[in-house]
Amino acid sequence: MSTTRSDERGNGHGALVPLDEARAFVVDRCAPLAARDVPVGEASGLVLAVAVVADQDVPPFANSAMDGYAVRAAETAGAPCRLVERGALMAGDAPTIAVGAGEAVRIMTGAPLPPGADAVCKVEETVRGEDGTVVIERPVSAGENVRAAGDDVAAGSEVFVPGTTLTPAAIGVVASLGVDTVRVRPRPRVAVVATGDELVTGPGPLAPGKIRDANRPALLARLVVDGFDAVDLGQVGDEPQALAAVLERAGGLADAVVATGGVSVGDRDVVKAVLSERCHDMRWMQVAIKPAKPFAFGTLATTGVPVFGLPGNPVSALVSYELFARPGLRRLAGSATTDRPRLAATAEAPLARRTDGKLHLLRVVARARADGTLGVRPAGGQGSHQLRAMAAANALAIVPDGDGVPEGGAVEVVVLDPFGPVADDRAWPS
Repeated sequence: MSTTRSDERGNGHGALVPLDEARAFVVDRCAPLAARDVPVGEASGLVLAVAVVADQDVPPFANSAMDGYAVRAAETAGAPCRLVERGALMAGDAPTIAVGAGEAVRIMTGAPLPPGADAVCKVEETVRGEDGTVVIERPVSAGENVRAAGDDVAAGSEVFVPGTTLTPAAIGVVASLGVDTVRVRPRPRVAVVATGDELVTGPGPLAPGKIRDANRPALLARLVVDGFDAVDLGQVGDEPQALAAVLERAGGLADAVVATGGVSVGDRDVVKAVLSERCHDMRWMQVAIKPAKPFAFGTLATTGVPVFGLPGNPVSALVSYELFARPGLRRLAGSATTDRPRLAATAEAPLARRTDGKLHLLRVVARARADGTLGVRPAGGQGSHQLRAMAAANALAIVPDGDGVPEGGAVEVVVLDPFGPVADDRAWPS
């Protein structure tokens, strides 16, 4: 790749860049991180780089799904019937007793099915006699209450394909196969830096013209919730040498860099100049969306580490992260799915907007309604500076160019809250 200066396409001097084009530009340049072997116990949330193939059946033998009696199903056809109890099998026992004609074996859940038996009658449908017999009260069919060998996983089957995220249940499946290490993509380390002379942190009175840095804490928290390792590089003023030093440090300790501020038309040229000099294919875009129209992306020339340039307005920074940085980071992590799912919803209040040639992403509260469908309402003010409304939202409503969505209208939403849509009316905006 060749190093380029700031791309003028869609930077305020030309056409807006379509959202899909901007996203493709990012994702195409975020190659999955090099795979490594990790102990299964440390792999939760990581993404497989190599398929997991079963070398054995799970379960490895036919076993009982119930506490009851192992029987020959054909002998119960005329139930109730009386059988001779030949002993008992517990989970973990090896079967040493065969079930012969007119016989049954007491069996516990998980115990291997003894030879000769082909079904289990659950204990609730039996009556145990004092003479060493048991009465089977109803007919059972062959295979009833029996877990066949390989019923969960068959030997030779591809259990998980590359790109699969190892959830807790998936970890359990892998462990059930006796696998102790898996080949995965590492969790990306993401460095966050906020730029701008106007930023301060901490308590106390604000000097004239200063504002507190909300973007960096919010993005660091978002990265953690999304399963990435976050690295706080602090804030840097509009000074080229300082920003260059931070980028150099980030390139050596992180797999990606997220910077906020200095990407809009009219912003100081410090961020643009430093990034353009140090990045391959650095592209400055005005994307056809609202909020988060300004966006920049490139890769550090020295390390190939992706750099995401997000807007300075706090809502815009978080929305830009969702649309561009998060998909790119998920691809670094090796995930086969880079986007959150889009869900169909109904507007329970008007989702107003004006025609401006851009896709609008409104901050909304989504809830599951009594009929099982999803309803949404605006979470509050929709200004790119109104972070409190973003905090109240658990979803983004995707509203195409036009006059908005009327009450009762259909709308697509992206749910952001990891715990899903709220179901409590008290969470609705007043």
